[in-house]
Amino acid sequence: MMKSSRSIPWLFLILALFCSSALGDSDERVIQGNTGSSFIAESYGKFDEPWAMTFLPDGRLLITEKSGVLNLVRLQDRSKQAVRGVPEVAYGGQGGLGDVVLHPNFQENRWVYLSYAEEGPWRIKGAAVARATLSLEADPPALENLEVIWRQTPKVSGGGHYSHRLAFGPDGHLFITSGDRQKLEPAQHWDQNLGKVIRIHPDGSIPEDNPFQEKGELAKSFWSLGHRNVLGIAFDNQGQLWTHEMGPRHGDELNLTVAGENYGWPLVSWGDHYSGFPIPDHDTRPEFKAPEVYWVPTVAPSGLVLYDGSMFPDWQGQAFIGGLRSESLLRIRIDGQEAEEVERFDMGERIREVEVGPEGALWVLEDGSGGRLLRLVCKC
Repeated sequence: MMKSSRSIPWLFLILALFCSSALGDSDERVIQGNTGSSFIAESYGKFDEPWAMTFLPDGRLLITEKSGVLNLVRLQDRSKQAVRGVPEVAYGGQGGLGDVVLHPNFQENRWVYLSYAEEGPWRIKGAAVARATLSLEADPPALENLEVIWRQTPKVSGGGHYSHRLAFGPDGHLFITSGDRQKLEPAQHWDQNLGKVIRIHPDGSIPEDNPFQEKGELAKSFWSLGHRNVLGIAFDNQGQLWTHEMGPRHGDELNLTVAGENYGWPLVSWGDHYSGFPIPDHDTRPEFKAPEVYWVPTVAPSGLVLYDGSMFPDWQGQAFIGGLRSESLLRIRIDGQEAEEVERFDMGERIREVEVGPEGALWVLEDGSGGRLLRLVCKC
């Protein structure tokens, strides 16, 4: 018997309500890669413009928010506390509270390192790096004995390209990415530390074996030069340093970042200026080190981790990069000094940061207001 046409809308309404309720109650979803891999993603809460994260030895998590909040996150109950003692930040544009990393001997010395934008006279700004002791016993938890150990020189106008990502190398030195602050030419200047990768001791002093000892006092802190906006830094299991940076209009780069090398910005790039004015490609200037991978069109990379967990054994030593403009998570195969993108996961949101958790899951932070902390596990 034929059904009344008036009963059909009610049927669709009931089904729609059922499906909407089921989807709304679940905070898990499957994320597919373009070559067949997949994750189950689970949300662990939302944050206001989250920028970076690092795991504590006890499994808790520190998460920075650009406005100047450092959160201590307990994953078991998904609660968070604001940590006291964070330095005042110059919030606006791309500036604010940035990266957070632990000293390699954190369990003994409790040192935490933060990067942030700070304001100088006449509203000029620059990145700074500070270290402090993290007191987890205080209520609320607090940063104590904070001291600034590094600053961008000079402070300049504008609110972009601070970079200020941090990583400790296997030799115990602290590496800092210092962006060009959208000023371009300083990336090639020896008397400014803009557009450089920096290598210092954990107390801020300068190692005597840095590569540029004859280029002036400031240059003694440089590891490499000719960089634009470096928003990812990590070491592989061979001790090699990898960084990635945003190109101008396209031309994002993943670089094997070697002591003493010049990466060419702003003299060469695989992208062009936003005005459309062309920039010579890397292959026109062989004296500059070319990237191992570059992207045209842009992926807008942010966050970088070299996978060393047990959950995905086939991906040991591979890199994962968050994508802002591309709203993606990129998997990069690294073989010695060579690299290539092998898979891209459509995340549906801008991805600011990626880390490996203690149990081997991948953790990502979405960008912007209401950005979620997501745990990515194997869909086995």
